[in-house]
Amino acid sequence: MKNLKALAVSSTATLALALGGCATAGNIPSASAPITQSEAQMGAQAHPQLLQEFGGAMTGPQAQYVEQVGKNIAVQSGLGNARDSFTVSLLNSPVNNAFAIPGGYVYTTRQLVALMDNEAELAAVLGHEVGHVAARHSQRRQANAQRNSLLGLLGAVVGSVVGGGIGQQLGQAAMQGSQLLTLSFSRSQETEADRLGIRYLQGAGYDPNAMSTVLASLAAQNSLDAQLQGRGDARLPEWASTHPDPASRVREAASLTQGMTGVTNTDTFLTRIDGLLYGDDPAQGVIEGNQFIHPQMRLAFSAPQGFYMVNGTSAVSIQGQGGQAQLSLAQYNGNLDNYVRNVFAALGGNQQRLAPQSIQRTTVNGIPAAYGTARVNSGNGQVDVAVFAYEFAPDRAYHFQAITPVGRMGTFTPMFNSMRRVTASEAANVIPRRLEVVTVRSGDTIQSLSRRMAYTNGQEARFRVLNSLDSNAQLRAGQKVKLVVRGS
Repeated sequence: MKNLKALAVSSTATLALALGGCATAGNIPSASAPITQSEAQMGAQAHPQLLQEFGGAMTGPQAQYVEQVGKNIAVQSGLGNARDSFTVSLLNSPVNNAFAIPGGYVYTTRQLVALMDNEAELAAVLGHEVGHVAARHSQRRQANAQRNSLLGLLGAVVGSVVGGGIGQQLGQAAMQGSQLLTLSFSRSQETEADRLGIRYLQGAGYDPNAMSTVLASLAAQNSLDAQLQGRGDARLPEWASTHPDPASRVREAASLTQGMTGVTNTDTFLTRIDGLLYGDDPAQGVIEGNQFIHPQMRLAFSAPQGFYMVNGTSAVSIQGQGGQAQLSLAQYNGNLDNYVRNVFAALGGNQQRLAPQSIQRTTVNGIPAAYGTARVNSGNGQVDVAVFAYEFAPDRAYHFQAITPVGRMGTFTPMFNSMRRVTASEAANVIPRRLEVVTVRSGDTIQSLSRRMAYTNGQEARFRVLNSLDSNAQLRAGQKVKLVVRGS
């Protein structure tokens, strides 16, 4: 979470129009119509907003490498006949996401790049996304995208926990997050984009089997995330969930590329991504287990047992079966009571007037605080809503906003009471994680290398997924593998 205001709803709706998609896969065209002027204008308008929502574009050799590979594969689409027709960005985001929008704009997050094993997989992911654009999926669904915008999807997520109606309405305001800026694609769209991506891989000389191998890695990562977070499913606001059912698509992609060959450029890829930032960027705050700590904002809190957190550029969401919450900030004029009232009013939006039943003042770990609650009618009954605000400075406040089933707000009480200031020395000790590519030596094993992973849990499982090593895999001397280590 950066020190930013939440994006306005109008900006998000504009992005939803640019990023939506729905179509039936029919015959796949051998070439695409070039980028039109209106598409170029649409992409240019959405591009800066996307960069802001996904942590900004990275610079330096790693970003230049991703740009080079992305432009080479995008040219294969026929959308533009020159590499300069495309803008390829490596995003400073800790989630597995990739997308492309009309106008020749292609994106992937550094986290997704870190999961890949070779250059062909990088080209496969970017080619798949370009395939969505080449097939004009977004244009075919613009009318629906207005009805099914990002905010509507978020409302549906909250509504599944606390019921429809006001649950969806509150979810639209309360659960904004940079990781859900793409709408879900249909099964037929995914098949079409996979096939187009495979065609682009062939045209560029890459091994088309990279499409199935990277999909397998995504499925494995989703499963591991669910396991580590104590969830019974793999639904996350990331690439593999906005692009449904990666596990079945592995089989389909593998069948399409059987017998095909091409280059993977594995060693080149691993050498070029060595040192890439991995996981949370301390400038946006860091999730460590059930604790969130932001060294620049000098705050920390702990999520309730059984809940997991997703760190976005403008907010941190806390999700679980018993409700959902979000930490963010808003404009503050020095009056905490008014701050709480204003957050409630924003949650209600234009559809319903929301106000706390009362506002209580308190102190949490020496921080002046105020909170209010309301019981609100929803489509399936009632829900409880709470806003808990903290004054960190005369002109700076942060707040939790939370939604639970009736009588369950106590679930979040330990989290509300865990908010604390972070000392300068504690902030200085927040060190980012980075990829380190190492060469396996004689005597190295999966177990011995896993112990070097910078985590207190799931070290071997994380190492295996990061390097696509199944239970029967064996390392060989001279092989390059990725580790996640602490680094400046």
